[in-house]
Parts: sequence; structure tokens; C-alpha cells
Amino acid sequence: MSALDELRQTIARLRGPGGCPWDQEQTHASLVRCLIDEVSELIDTIDRLDLPHMREELGDVLIQVVFHAQLAEEAGKFNLDDVAREVNEKLIRRHPHVFGTDKLQTSAQVLVKWDEIKAQEKKNGPAADGKFFKDLPPRLPALMFAEAVWKQIEKSNLPADGTVDAARVRALGMELDETELGRRLFELAAAARAKGLDPEGALRLHATGVMRTVEARAANAG
Repeated sequence: MSALDELRQTIARLRGPGGCPWDQEQTHASLVRCLIDEVSELIDTIDRLDLPHMREELGDVLIQVVFHAQLAEEAGKFNLDDVAREVNEKLIRRHPHVFGTDKLQTSAQVLVKWDEIKAQEKKNGPAADGKFFKDLPPRLPALMFAEAVWKQIEKSNLPADGTVDAARVRALGMELDETELGRRLFELAAAARAKGLDPEGALRLHATGVMRTVEARAANAG
């Protein structure tokens, strides 16, 4: 029996009759915070290149994956084998230059092909449903959300005039390095606290507004 199968049996026993009351009470929703915490701890070990603790934290993240698969299996939806099979098929499908006949030589070419395959899989491009922005995870931190919105605007050359001052963005980019960026972000966070404002919510709200405005313009132009 593989170590992964042993872990699956352990989680199943914890959930089953005579198991652990805490584990038996958990749901997909109740485990979200645990998943966030475990991923954050894993990221910390990666940042510190702490390989011994990275192994431990990878195990804690794996527990979350196996636990969610166990909950789904109990509900008759899917199991861990289904999860592994689907992601393996996706990896093979999205790497035709490795498992197929495509010839891609650079990372840039690979990323372009990856996006093409994703668009074909989901069939949710602008021509299909009028959406010009791909769906972003609702729990994505606001700064990452804003960055992702701008990335999609640039990538698809969407009409952002009036919503974003492109000239100012370019000027700021020339002025900033990582230290200066950190200083300015910290000052904005401190100023927001002094005014009783929520910087996370404010940034998400503004980025969402930019996205909706640009999307509406693009749809009207089409």
C-alpha cells in the first residue's frame, strides 16, 4: 500500500464511526480557513528555503486535499483518484509540445499555447458569452486581484482610457523599485487605518469598477 493510500485510509477512519468528533463535523466550507492557513505556512517555508519544514507543510496541505476529496466521496460526487486523474489529463492536454507533436521552444510560446488551450476547454471567450475577463477567485487578495485585472487589460488590449491613467502608470513604473513600492504601500495602509478606511475593500471595489467599465466598453465596441 502506498503512503498516499495510507493517508486516505487515515482520513476516512477519522471521519467514520468511532472516529474523531472534530473531523466528523467538518464541511468543505468549514475547512476553508484551515486550507488558507496551511498554504500560508507552506509559502513561508518556501520563502525561507526551509526544506525540512517545507516537507512538513506540504503534508499539511496534502491533508486538506485528501480531506476535501473524502468529503466529496462520502457525498457520492468524486474521490481522490478522480481528482488526480483529471489534473493529470489536463497537464498532458496542456503540454502538447511534450506529449504531442507541437514544437514550442520558449516559455513565452508555452504560455501562449496554454492560454489557447484553456480558452478552447472552457469555451468562454468573448465570442461565446461576452466576457472579456476570465473569472478570478473571489477570495483572491485585493492587491493580487487588481494586478490580475490590469494584466488582463494589457494582455487583451482592452479600452481602459479614463479608468486608468496609463501615462501615470508608466511614470510610476520608472520611479519604483521594490523598496519604494513597499514604502508607499505601507504608507497607504497606515493612512487608511488613520482614516478608518478598509484598504483591502477599497482596492477590490475600485479594481472591480475598472473591470466592469472596461468590459462594458469592449462589449459596446464589439
